[in-house]
Amino acid sequence: MKENTKYSVGEFSKKTGLSVRTLHYYDEIGLLQPEKDPESGHRIYSHSDIVTLQKILSLKFLGFSLEQIASLLNKSSFTVDLADTLTLHMKALEEDQKRIEASLNAVKRVIRLLEEEEEVDSSVLFSLIHNMQTTKKQKEWMDQHKLTEVMEVLSGRSEEEKIALDQMFITFYKEVKQLYGSPVDDPKVKKMLESYLHNAFSFLGEDLIHQLADANIEETDIQELENMSPFPFTEEEQKWLNEAMEYYMKEAEQE
Repeated sequence: MKENTKYSVGEFSKKTGLSVRTLHYYDEIGLLQPEKDPESGHRIYSHSDIVTLQKILSLKFLGFSLEQIASLLNKSSFTVDLADTLTLHMKALEEDQKRIEASLNAVKRVIRLLEEEEEVDSSVLFSLIHNMQTTKKQKEWMDQHKLTEVMEVLSGRSEEEKIALDQMFITFYKEVKQLYGSPVDDPKVKKMLESYLHNAFSFLGEDLIHQLADANIEETDIQELENMSPFPFTEEEQKWLNEAMEYYMKEAEQE
């Protein structure tokens, strides 16, 4: 581009790839103010405006807000203060990256579930998604109770193992819906709970089960963890399930 070339806002938009609306906004807030035609008032952009825009886009790329960019734009040089600011931006971007990666993994997992199951009840699907969403809180709980290693092992489980666990939970959800209201000593209820606990314990593994058992965690703390990812059942169904589980555990102790 020649330094003396002039551009209308439309031409400048095409040259730079920035929308006319954005250019108007940058002008209004004093970030990029081109010359104005004295008669028509139309914006007239020049080579210097291209240079300014490059600075704006560079700072924006680094994560600065438009307000911050306005204060940095005309600086002739930068000191270590900019490095400190960039460090903060870097940490924020790293957190965003973790969040995006977690969301991507959750999306892939849900897609896989829907493809393999073909149809999933909305309540159980939202419950599974919520469980994925609260992973950070679960990790904080584990750290607080000195179970960091447990969380690291669970997080390191393969996608195949996590999908299998999700599918097991979907099956369990369907069975609870079907058997709800049955006597707690019904053999079908016992079989359902046996299968659920077997699969859950298999996912955890013997070592993690022992670690959890040795942790001596208070009942109120366990309830806090359970509340992070509650079962997607109605209050009545949950009450029946609790009674059935209590009966099953008592029977298991006597065997």
